[in-house]
Amino acid sequence: MILIRFLIISICVLYILRSIVRIFLPMLFQSVVNKAQDQSRQQQNYQQKRPDGRVKVDYVPEGRKSSVPDSEGEFVDYEEIK
Repeated sequence: MILIRFLIISICVLYILRSIVRIFLPMLFQSVVNKAQDQSRQQQNYQQKRPDGRVKVDYVPEGRKSSVPDSEGEFVDYEEIK
């Protein structure tokens, strides 16, 4: 008698848990998916705000002036190989 009572209670509890999981598990997954989508949108918006190909330099160190003017460039010695 005790075994039958235990089985009936166990089956009822499992049925109730199964119903609860079917209701709440999709809600949990939906919230996780929504958070991931929001993060993705924020990342895309951040990337779109930056102009492409532009560099912002906050600090330019004062260094040595080169003896070669910028218009001439640098000369590199080389040997021609035959």
